[in-house]
Amino acid sequence: MRFALFGNTHETNKSTHAEQLLRILSHYADEVYADPDFYRFLREEQPFPFEPAGIISDLAGQEIDMAISLGGDGTFLKAARCIGDTGIPIVGINTGRLGFLADVSPDEMEHFFALLHEGRYLLRERCLLRLTTSDAPDRPIYALNEIAVSKHDSSSMLAIHTAVDGERLTTYMADGLLIATPTGSTAYSLSAGGPIIYPQADVFVLTAVSPHSLNVRPIVIADDKTIDLHIESRSGSFLVAADGISHSLPATTTLTIQKATHTIRVVKQEGSTFFQTLQKKMLWGTDPRE
Repeated sequence: MRFALFGNTHETNKSTHAEQLLRILSHYADEVYADPDFYRFLREEQPFPFEPAGIISDLAGQEIDMAISLGGDGTFLKAARCIGDTGIPIVGINTGRLGFLADVSPDEMEHFFALLHEGRYLLRERCLLRLTTSDAPDRPIYALNEIAVSKHDSSSMLAIHTAVDGERLTTYMADGLLIATPTGSTAYSLSAGGPIIYPQADVFVLTAVSPHSLNVRPIVIADDKTIDLHIESRSGSFLVAADGISHSLPATTTLTIQKATHTIRVVKQEGSTFFQTLQKKMLWGTDPRE
């Protein structure tokens, strides 16, 4: 198999995991290609040698069988952005904290790649959000977790006029608004009080961030709907972030959010289920008295 390797470039204390992974891949991989940032990190910050078959600049047209993300969910999201609509599946090795997307632990790597070599793994499709702006309607931005609208600074709250399929929903008076996929329901949206959504559910969730009114609650809508946002801001601008990558926009900009036509394919361990992940990551079913 030909692998594309992405990794966390901020924590040198986790270099042993990279060394372990490269040792395992020497047995199972025909070729390993590297993300340029991760390759630079390995060469400059780590003592062990690594010579990839090539450096990844654009995965479109590359004959890559699978991508590997070594890090947390942030690293996984970076890999997903690079993969785009190529259909290359991603496996996440979790060296971060919680890790809903990257859920193979370093202790499981040896066993996982042995099963992978035998074709014993699962592929799960995850939907994406597609964001376009009135200023650049032909340059869409994609997000696997969420689109987040937020204040540009510590100024007063935003007024976020929201319509679904052209029908007015409400005006959120809040610090921000999150439009999350089922995948993103366990990320920023969850911390803002949003519900956990089963990954294969065909829905999006809208969650306000610090709303002015206690009557405002998260709402779940079908993912075939189109969401239009018009933002009023006293500062004259606001931030919009796709999976944490922010852009500053003038308040005259209208946002349109839809389901993308392509998906991200996530590699899961054989026998792994979402409910098992919830039990493991969020300690569901654990008696706090024990």
